[in-house]
Amino acid sequence: MGKDEVIKHWVFTAERDWQSVGLLFDGKQFVHALFFCHLVIEKLLKAHWVKDNDERTPPRIHDLEHIYSETDLQLNVDRVDLLRVMNSWNLEGRYQDYKDKFYKSTTEEYTRKKISEVDELRLWLLSEMQSER
Repeated sequence: MGKDEVIKHWVFTAERDWQSVGLLFDGKQFVHALFFCHLVIEKLLKAHWVKDNDERTPPRIHDLEHIYSETDLQLNVDRVDLLRVMNSWNLEGRYQDYKDKFYKSTTEEYTRKKISEVDELRLWLLSEMQSER
């Protein structure tokens, strides 16, 4: 697969996962909606990583700030802070006590606000992908 196909794959799967965010939110599965928000941004950052690096395979990590640091993107401070918050939404490998606390603190209002912030970042990442091609 060429570089363009790899980038298209990451963007396509991110957009498919974005649809899941809405379904999970509507189903009041707030923790999982936020987890999928993390996946969406991770995949879009990996698309940018592929675009900005010689290799076609981005690092097999989930740390959004680390992936971002290896791209040519220039995020403002608020968006970098959002990446840090989003890293806490990646539930894979978390201890059960962390997951329990996260479930209790993730309200509908918090989730709605964060999904809106993620959507702004998602749209910006997509526009940056288009403007640079």
